[in-house]
Amino acid sequence: MTMQYGTIPGVDKPVSRLVQGTVPLSSADLEASFALLDDTFELGCRTYDTAHGYGNGDCETVFGAWMKDRSVRDQIVVLGKGAHPYNGRARVTPEDITADLHESLQRQQHDFIDMYVLHRDNPDLPVGPIVEVLNRHKQDGKIGVFGGSNWSASRIREANIYAAERGLAGFTVSSPNFSLAVQMQPPWEGCLSVSGEAGKQERDWYRQQGIPLLPWSSLAGGFFSGRFTRDTVDDIAANGDYYEKLCVTSYCSEENFRRLDRVTEAAAHHDMTIPQVAMAYVMSQPQEIFALVGCRNGKEFAENAALLDRTLTPGELAWLELTTDERPW
Repeated sequence: MTMQYGTIPGVDKPVSRLVQGTVPLSSADLEASFALLDDTFELGCRTYDTAHGYGNGDCETVFGAWMKDRSVRDQIVVLGKGAHPYNGRARVTPEDITADLHESLQRQQHDFIDMYVLHRDNPDLPVGPIVEVLNRHKQDGKIGVFGGSNWSASRIREANIYAAERGLAGFTVSSPNFSLAVQMQPPWEGCLSVSGEAGKQERDWYRQQGIPLLPWSSLAGGFFSGRFTRDTVDDIAANGDYYEKLCVTSYCSEENFRRLDRVTEAAAHHDMTIPQVAMAYVMSQPQEIFALVGCRNGKEFAENAALLDRTLTPGELAWLELTTDERPW
């Protein structure tokens, strides 16, 4: 396998098409955490997904310690996130954004985050002060490009109009949910998805604007892991862990099982795994995509990277989406 890279305007380093998440990191097992980061780096990963809230800050601390120990910060693109709600309080304010950013920089033992996105939006607040504070941190050299995670396209458009009218930088990246499976209901409050037919208009707008997507949960919360079938769903709903039960309520619809049937058939046809086909669906979209993955070891990361050379045809995409019954082979 060979890692593939793309460019994001304003980021001066190549951005790997797979962005490894840091949620699995823990100071309770530094050896395993460093091994995961070492393995993904060795396999060509140069972009890592971090957030102020992951592990209550522990994940950022471990990641920062690894970057310093391995002297790799200048080779890595860091995606940082802040302004996540805590204890039921929306925190998309200039003060909270600033506090989260400064604390993240301290934990990561560095003074700059390449891409900074706001983990949530609060549409009840005017967008102007948010754009202003992000520009201030950009001008101060603390962040590079910025954008939103779980921000609607219309809200990003509003932010960019505000910025353009004042000669400021606007949002240039977006990190929504996107996968072949369509959510029956959001897994948590504030989740925004651009999946399915309902999300096509937003996907088209991002493509027209040249705004890259950094989608999360491309395997639909594990729905395309191979564990979820019509025969196992009831048992998982009753006895699964929190995340497995969340997948049941969010994704285990008959319509998505029909998509899974087709993914399974495509996997056999292409000699791929079910997760690889589901990820290939995301990576074969006609726009700039850098997929966030939460691999637990180097083997999982290598399996994801192996599909980067496998592009699905428009006919295969339509068949997997259930928009046509014409088998593409």
